[in-house]
Amino acid sequence: PAGPPPALPPRPAKAPPPPAHAPRAGAGGEAPAPSPFAAWLRTPRPAAEPGVWRYGHTPARPKPAGSDRSVLTRVVIAFLVYFVCWRLFVAGELPFLGAPLYFFTPAGWWTDGLTRAPVDHRGMAALELYELLGTVGMFLAFAKVGGWRAAFDRLVAARGPWYRALGAAAAALVVVLLIENQTLPVYPLAFGHLPYAQLGSTAASVITYVLYAVVYLPLILVFGRLGGWAELAAGLLSPAAPPAPAPGGAAEPGGPEDPVGWPQLRAAGLGESADRLAADAEAGRMNDVDLARIRRAWETVVVDPSRRNAFDQAVRAKGAAACGHPSGARDLPVRTASHDLAVGQVRLGRVTDAEPNPYERRGTWFAMDPQVLGTSVLAVGPSGAGKTSLLVRPVVESLALQALAGQAAVIVVGAAGSPLGPDDAYDIVVRPGDPASVHDLDLYGGTTDPDEAASLLADAFVGDAPGGDVRRAATALAQLLGPFRAAYGRFPTIAELRALLDQMPDALAELRRELESAGHEAMLRELDARVRQHSAHGDPGAVLADRVALLDRPAFHGFFDSAAGGRPFSMRALEHPIRVRIDLPERGHPDASRLLARLLLVQFNACAATRADRSLFAFLALDDASHTLTPDVVRAVQRLRTANAGVLLALRTLDDVPEALRTPLLGAVGCRIAFSGVTTWDGKRFADAWGTELVETRDVTSRTVYADQPFTRAVHAVRKLITGKAVTTDAVTVRQVERERWSASALANTVPPGHAVLSLTSVKGERAAPLLVRLVSAG
Repeated sequence: PAGPPPALPPRPAKAPPPPAHAPRAGAGGEAPAPSPFAAWLRTPRPAAEPGVWRYGHTPARPKPAGSDRSVLTRVVIAFLVYFVCWRLFVAGELPFLGAPLYFFTPAGWWTDGLTRAPVDHRGMAALELYELLGTVGMFLAFAKVGGWRAAFDRLVAARGPWYRALGAAAAALVVVLLIENQTLPVYPLAFGHLPYAQLGSTAASVITYVLYAVVYLPLILVFGRLGGWAELAAGLLSPAAPPAPAPGGAAEPGGPEDPVGWPQLRAAGLGESADRLAADAEAGRMNDVDLARIRRAWETVVVDPSRRNAFDQAVRAKGAAACGHPSGARDLPVRTASHDLAVGQVRLGRVTDAEPNPYERRGTWFAMDPQVLGTSVLAVGPSGAGKTSLLVRPVVESLALQALAGQAAVIVVGAAGSPLGPDDAYDIVVRPGDPASVHDLDLYGGTTDPDEAASLLADAFVGDAPGGDVRRAATALAQLLGPFRAAYGRFPTIAELRALLDQMPDALAELRRELESAGHEAMLRELDARVRQHSAHGDPGAVLADRVALLDRPAFHGFFDSAAGGRPFSMRALEHPIRVRIDLPERGHPDASRLLARLLLVQFNACAATRADRSLFAFLALDDASHTLTPDVVRAVQRLRTANAGVLLALRTLDDVPEALRTPLLGAVGCRIAFSGVTTWDGKRFADAWGTELVETRDVTSRTVYADQPFTRAVHAVRKLITGKAVTTDAVTVRQVERERWSASALANTVPPGHAVLSLTSVKGERAAPLLVRLVSAG
């Protein structure tokens, strides 16, 4: 038989918690307030020309014609003319204006004679209506001629919504006073022709209130719209309400185009993944790096649909932490600039209101993104101008964030101790000459081809030498690297390479024995050719040996040795989203540091252009590019824009570049930056690169007036006696002439400290004219 029913489970002490990914309700069951990240993501980012900070950007209004004084003068003159014409019209002094009234109304309404007056109330009503319509029509006509609405928007409404509302209220009050004292015949027209005796008190009262509404309701609507009263009242009554989206801007929260809801995933049928990401975004568990990283992962899914299931499972399991960077980091330890990873921009400063800047760009924020960095950047300015803190570090920081999002690979090269960010902000930190350095530097750029390695080393070693022949140097190095790799299966260390270049007998004999035992006849011929050419006229062996000796110092012992089993970094890693910082021993070994910087630049140009996957944006920043540029490097920099890569070259002066390369360098880069304090010689180069523009000039010529009549001559004599100047007339000539956008003198003498003049070019060919920008180090 069945026993007693089982006991009920105990009543829980509290309500069950909400689902892990469900947004919590606010007080009183209201919808929760959006997280700062959700509000940031919904902010509109309209398309703009290169260099414009797109986050919340509002395009500038067209430049107003004339000054505020001229606008006010036009308004006053138009009003005075209107007032005189209106008074004459009301007084009947302009009979031709009354002709339409008498023509379109019956003759029995008016008396005969030159001055026609109304006979009864019908003519009086027609006259009052005609005067009212004439007054309004004349007002609108003179308002159009005098630009009163434009003047109101410029002089009153531009100061703020309260000024706009109070200005419209003051104008409405003036109209009401004109109606109350019957200057405007509104009351006689509305109330003076009603049969009150036949209507009765109740009907008369109702009709009176209706007529009051008919009179004042249009005034409220017209002046309320002029003053924006409805928007101001809505803001006062509901201050917590989100601002209305701009036309074509932010999507409505919760709508089908809301970016917080990940509509691209929902359109692909991944609704659960979209819900998980939307919940993390609303709850504040997602940041801008997560957004960019997951968008990047979704782009790879669109290209390769086989990754769809893995992407879906990762997002549903980890939410905003899905598709993480190999380092596991989701942000940098510290940020020193404002970044917008939704469009990949970093904010560098604000365009000043100076006269050389275009009107529509004045006061706007200035930013850079991979679209302009892909054309490469040249920055010139003296020490202390802010190249590192105001340009290099913000740009590198932005690309490091994009590397965490799987969108970029960035390498920054600077002197040890330069403020380029903490070690935790990088995946790899290479310190040549520092025994504590975990990573080494691959001298051969990760290649296994002796000819390619020889070409890279030759350009770095002798590319800047006066009269150096890079081709012959590459041949000499290939005659040693090829046999050595064939004999030992690796490239030589610095010490071994120096010994071979110096033709040390022991090193050559050992290499020859290895080649003979392995039967490499072709490599033996290469080695013999190198021995024969040694010490010949024009042989680059001695120069190469001297350059290699710069790296064969006790401080670099253990470095540049691929056979030691260390952890060498090579430029072949550009196919991965890495963050690398290389600290060069600039203080103790300046020549070796410049040699290594030149070698890294050569290797970057070669590896960035030969990547199999160019979807990652590759970028190399040289905090000091002095004496690193060669003809081959300049040509390679110009080709980087087609490889989705770019470089940033910071120089103290263009004198650190060979004279023959200064003009080609300015032509090879798309972004040119002249910091405060550049010399006039450097300014001349920038002025030539930026070219000229057409400007309108006004030439005033004064010509003495010679009078023919005695009285006129006497008046001129008295005027000259009083003023001390002869009577003249001015002839004004307006013409268009070509002038430099920025002259060398202006660049050298008028750019304030902390400012720079920048011009940009995007990889699509869009250009931004040179702008004077006040640089800022943090948002």
